[in-house]
Amino acid sequence: SWSFEEVDQKLQGIMNNIFHAAYDASVEVGKPGDLMVGANVAGFLKVASAMLSQGVV
Repeated sequence: SWSFEEVDQKLQGIMNNIFHAAYDASVEVGKPGDLMVGANVAGFLKVASAMLSQGVV
């Protein structure tokens, strides 16, 4: 079983990765700092990549 500190550390890492993915995607589409746009783009790209790797499209 994980301690509170371990869970908190892992959660912080996950949230940091999500933030950077959303921010980087927002910059790529010309909307730097718009995290809603960035999160939508990053999520779409992740799903599209999974579909391609599974041969769906």
